[in-house]
Amino acid sequence: MATKQTAPFGYWESPFTPSSMGGQLRLSDVQWDSDGSGLVWLEGRSGRGVLVYKQGINASFDLNEEHNVRAGVGYGGGDFTVNDGKVVYAEKDGRLYCQSISSGEAVPITPGFGNAASPVISPDGQRVLYVHTYENKDVLAIASLYESSWPTIATEGADFYMQPAWHPHGDRITWIEWDQPNMPWDGTRLKYAQISQGGGGVTDERTVSGDAEIAVFQPTFSPDGRWLAYIETYEEWDRLVLECLETGDREVLVDRTTLAEPAWVQGIRVYGWMPDSNGLYFHRNDAGFGSLCRVEISSLKIQTIETGPYSWFQNISVSPAAQEVACIASSPAIPDRIISLTDTGQVIQRRSSSERVSPEEMSTPKPMSWDATDGTVIHGLYYPPANGRFECEGLPPAIIGIHGGPTSQRTANYSADAAFFTSRGYAFLDVNYRGSTGYGRPYMLALREQWGEFDTEDAAGAAQALMDQGLADPSRLVIKGGSAGGFTVLNALIHHPGLFRAGLSLFGVTNLFSLATDTHKFEAKYLDLLVGTLPDQGQRYQERSPIFHADRIRDPLAIFQGSDDQVVPPDQAESLVKTLQSAQVPHIYRLYEGEGHGWRKMETIIAFYEDVDRFLKEHVLV
Repeated sequence: MATKQTAPFGYWESPFTPSSMGGQLRLSDVQWDSDGSGLVWLEGRSGRGVLVYKQGINASFDLNEEHNVRAGVGYGGGDFTVNDGKVVYAEKDGRLYCQSISSGEAVPITPGFGNAASPVISPDGQRVLYVHTYENKDVLAIASLYESSWPTIATEGADFYMQPAWHPHGDRITWIEWDQPNMPWDGTRLKYAQISQGGGGVTDERTVSGDAEIAVFQPTFSPDGRWLAYIETYEEWDRLVLECLETGDREVLVDRTTLAEPAWVQGIRVYGWMPDSNGLYFHRNDAGFGSLCRVEISSLKIQTIETGPYSWFQNISVSPAAQEVACIASSPAIPDRIISLTDTGQVIQRRSSSERVSPEEMSTPKPMSWDATDGTVIHGLYYPPANGRFECEGLPPAIIGIHGGPTSQRTANYSADAAFFTSRGYAFLDVNYRGSTGYGRPYMLALREQWGEFDTEDAAGAAQALMDQGLADPSRLVIKGGSAGGFTVLNALIHHPGLFRAGLSLFGVTNLFSLATDTHKFEAKYLDLLVGTLPDQGQRYQERSPIFHADRIRDPLAIFQGSDDQVVPPDQAESLVKTLQSAQVPHIYRLYEGEGHGWRKMETIIAFYEDVDRFLKEHVLV
C-alpha cells in the first residue's frame, strides 16, 4: 500500500465530487409482480421518476419514457403498484395511469384533479384502491382499470389515509387513518371493512386497533386471507400483531423492538408475508442498525437472515411465488442497491452508482452518546475522517448533522453526504436528538412542546461531546441541517454564539407563525404538538422563531432554498437574509429555481456541493 500523503483536513482530494453527488440514482421502491416472475422498481433520475422492469436474468428496461412517476399526497411515496403484468402509477400531474409491462402505452384511469398515491389493484384485476386528496380533503377512492367511469369514494371523514390493502378475496379492505393534530407516528386507527355489493363504498366498518395515543402501521392480509397483520406501537416499543379474521383472536409475533418507520411518505413497507402464509419477513431497527429477520407463526421462532455487508433495508417486498425477498439495501460503504435474497444467496438487481469508490475512502459510523442536562442519554452516529490516500495530524474540523422532521432518525445506511465531508478530512456526527425515532416512544415524545429547546440543547451538547471526547477541533465545528434541522441550526447559532464556526441551513424554518399558517395540510397542525396551540402559546412561538432573534447571529451562515418549496416557502429564508445583510454577518444565499423541499435536479445538487465546499474553505478552514 502506498504511503499516505499529508494534507490539511478539509483539503484532501476526494472521489466524491459535486458532479458525482449529482449523478447518483435515487432508488425509492421495489415490488414483485403478482406471480413472482419479475421486479418493478422506481428510479429518481435528476427531476424524473422512472419505472424499471426486470425479469429473471434478462436485461432491465424502462416502462415510462415521458411521464414523471411521482405521487403527490403529502411528501409523496406510494408511487406505484404491480399486479398480473400491469403497473398502475401516479403521475406528477395527479392522475393514475395503467400500463402493461409487456407492451402498449400508459392509459389514464382517473380524472385530472387533485393528487393520488398508494394505488393497489384488486385481486380480480378490475379495480384500483388508492388515496386521493383534493382541496384539503383526503379520501380512499376506487377506480376501474378498464371502464370509463368516475371513481367512487370508498370511505371519507378522516383527515388523512394511508396504506390501503385488499383482502385476497376482493370483498374487504383495510387501511390506516388519523386526524389532526396527530401525525401518523402519534396516533392512528387501523380500519377494516366490507366493500358494498355495488363496488363503491364500504359497510361493516370497524376499528381493529389504534387511537389518538396508539400508532398502528402497515396493515397487510395474509395470502390465504386468514390473518390481518399490523405493527402497533404499544407503550415504549413496537410489536408485530396478527388478528385471525375468523375468530378475532390476536397474537403478538414480535415484541419490544423498533419496527415501524415514521411515515413521512406513503408506501413504506417494513415487513412482508411468506407466500404460504406461515410466517413473515421483517426489518428490525436496533439504534440505527438494521437486520432482516423471519418469524414463523406456529413456533414464534425468529431467525436473523444472513445479509452480508448490508446494515439497512427499505421497502421489503416478498415474492408471491418463493421464499425470496427484494428490498433496497445499503451500508455506510455501499450505496443503495436493489437486491433479492434467498436462503442460498443474494442477487444485485440494480446499483444506484458506479461504486467506484474504494472502501478505504469510506468512513464507518460508530454509535456515540452523551448526557443532556436532565440526564437523558442523547444518541448519535460518529463518522471519523477517512481517505485511503491522505492523513493529517491533530484534530479534524467536524460537521454536526441535524436531521429534519424533526420526527426522524439518522441510521447506518449509505450517506453520500457524510462521505462527501469525511473523505475531505472532516469528522461528521449525525445527531439523533430527543424527538428522534428508533430509541423508544418516550424518547420520541420528549420533544412535544419542546421543539426549539431540546433539539437546540442536544445540538450544542453534540458539539461539547466532540470536544470532551477529543474527536474534533473545538475551533472548527460546523452545524448543518435541513428543514426542521435548519431550524435547529439557526437557533443553535442564536443561543450559542461562537460555539460553531459556521452554519449551513437548507430550507430551514425561520418563522413558526408562518409555518403554522402557510405550510401544507400534512403538517398544518404538527406545531400544536411540537410547540403548542395558537394563540395561547404565541409568546412561545415568538421566543423560538429564529427570525425574531436573527440579529444575534454572528457566525458565518450559508442559506439554501428551493423556489417552489410549499413546506417552507422562500419568504422565510429571504426575511432572514435581510437581517443578516443589515448586521453585516458573513453569509451566502442560494435560491434554486424549480426545486421544492429538497434537491432533485442534478444541476442543483452539483451547485449545492460546490457552494458548500467553497463556503467552508473561506470561513472554517482558514
